[in-house]
Amino acid sequence: MVVLNWNGADFLRRFLPGVVEHADGARVVVADNASTDDSAALLARDFPTVELLLLERNFGFCEGYNHALARVDSPYYVLLNSDVAVTAGWLRPLRALLESRPRIAAVQPKILAHADPTRFEYAGGGGGYLDRLAYPFCRGRLFDTTEVDAGQYDDARPVAWASGACCLVRASAWRELGGFEPAFFAHMEEIDFCWRLQNAGHEVWYHGGSAVHHVGGGTLAKTNPRKTYLNFRNGLALLYRNAAPGELVGPLAQRLMLDWVAGLRFLAGGQLAEARAVARAHWHFFQKRAYWRARRAAAGPHLRVAQRPGAWAGSVVWAYFARGKRRFAELGIR
Repeated sequence: MVVLNWNGADFLRRFLPGVVEHADGARVVVADNASTDDSAALLARDFPTVELLLLERNFGFCEGYNHALARVDSPYYVLLNSDVAVTAGWLRPLRALLESRPRIAAVQPKILAHADPTRFEYAGGGGGYLDRLAYPFCRGRLFDTTEVDAGQYDDARPVAWASGACCLVRASAWRELGGFEPAFFAHMEEIDFCWRLQNAGHEVWYHGGSAVHHVGGGTLAKTNPRKTYLNFRNGLALLYRNAAPGELVGPLAQRLMLDWVAGLRFLAGGQLAEARAVARAHWHFFQKRAYWRARRAAAGPHLRVAQRPGAWAGSVVWAYFARGKRRFAELGIR
């Protein structure tokens, strides 16, 4: 179990005791991304059973995990954000599911909001989905609208992506794919990883018999321009790298157009930094297009939407903003 930490001493104080208590025999490792707060001293003083990996600099989320997991010898990896509160017995259902089906490479629990555990949390909810333009959404969350947890997603099923906030990953599959894409730095890296897993013949699952509570926005606030930049840049790279050949050109053009609509909305609302972030995201994506072309070419077969569990041939943007759909069930996905 690896918690990637960067200046998260406050979160470690709050949530690491529960992680240790409910580790169910798993090793607990904190990989520190060159924090400048008292994280290392706190771990040495208050958590003697927790292993500390000191990374030489802040590699970001993607490379931080890549470096950390290269040093951990285990058949499974638990990726766990420092702002996640786990619950008693949460790990056992995930591990049992992974062990029961050899093709499963990643599985996430139900992720609820720490501030209000009756509601699903933004980053993962009841399992991750993708529409045909590679916009991510979840059972229990469409854009900023979250649902109350009434047991409607207590099942176990294959999905498009498992949340990087909390998921169990088969180590052999992680090594096969080379872990997270380093150029993403942070945001959508787990979606890219899971899409690549599916393209390589693996399965990604959700298990509603396990639940954790996620604070969310622990490193960057939801309206931070840096986060806007990463989400828009990585969203284009996600689609370009992974989409099937016949499902790339049209969706990419539509995605670019919708991004500019979002940028104009930011501009009209006086959010100049956010609008500039969208423009920079596009500029930097096209600057690095040769890199993404090479990554795409090296990836092997690309599955079509109809071949990928959790992929939807519709448009969540149209459903949400034009048709007023606010709940996953209203999309008609089976």
